[in-house]
Amino acid sequence: MNKSLLIAILLFCSTTILGQINMADSTVGVVGYWNLNEKQSYSITKEKYMIEDVDTTSFEYFKYQVDITILDSTDKSYIIEWFYRDFETFSDDPIVLKFSEISENLKVIIKTDELGGIIEVVNWEEIRDSIYKATSLLKEELKDIPDIDEIVKKVENNYLTKENIESGSIRDILQFYYFHGGLYKLNDVLEAQIQLPNLYGGKPFDADVSIWLDQINAEDYNSILRMTQSVNSEQLTEATYLYLKNINSLADSTLGDRNDFAPLHNDTWTVSQIHESGWVLYSVETKETSMDNTINVENMIIEIQ
Repeated sequence: MNKSLLIAILLFCSTTILGQINMADSTVGVVGYWNLNEKQSYSITKEKYMIEDVDTTSFEYFKYQVDITILDSTDKSYIIEWFYRDFETFSDDPIVLKFSEISENLKVIIKTDELGGIIEVVNWEEIRDSIYKATSLLKEELKDIPDIDEIVKKVENNYLTKENIESGSIRDILQFYYFHGGLYKLNDVLEAQIQLPNLYGGKPFDADVSIWLDQINAEDYNSILRMTQSVNSEQLTEATYLYLKNINSLADSTLGDRNDFAPLHNDTWTVSQIHESGWVLYSVETKETSMDNTINVENMIIEIQ
């Protein structure tokens, strides 16, 4: 999604991006200038909570470390390893605590273009097999928990195909490289409509996206970029209603008529501070999904160590 979006809305996104910060015209090119075997470590925090009216009714917290290593570097691409370790989880749900363990010591190997924009997940089959092995063990360990088979199936579906992994299971990686490959001008807001994967299995969702360069810190060799994204509410609401109707045999009585189903909204805000070498220094993404008086919030914070 990152690479396609930037090519679509930044006509000057190409291999002609040679520099990073250019104060003469207030532009910044976000490009990966990485060396073979170069390595950086990051702390990543995920927070999930629900707000009903004005009360926070649930809270989950995940924290882990990731080591990012440049495995290969050519004129046209990078091969990069993300190694996940040292998971910490806070949740009242024992199932959440157990499933947070399945990514411990997981390796995700990605390929980017020469600018640092994501092309693909290289070892997706290895990731799928590793996750499936872990979930099989958990399913046996938690077999006395009601609906455990359905819970495991939902987790496994996120890793079922290469497309599923690239669109929904590597959100931290997508956030990290989101701005890479683009040339941005200070306070020049770039707008586009993109399509996002529909995890319910239907047609992709339309989404409106705005991206802009918010700040240039030339003396510190970094810049701050921002993004906002809003998913088409009508499409999201329709897909969610049909999904719930299909999986629930009592849906006609419990869901009611489609016209009575409250609209769903899904909005995302991302801000990243990026060094001119292409390494992210700090990044925060906030995703809100709301319906009636209920808001589900997810925050992901990436910080260099």
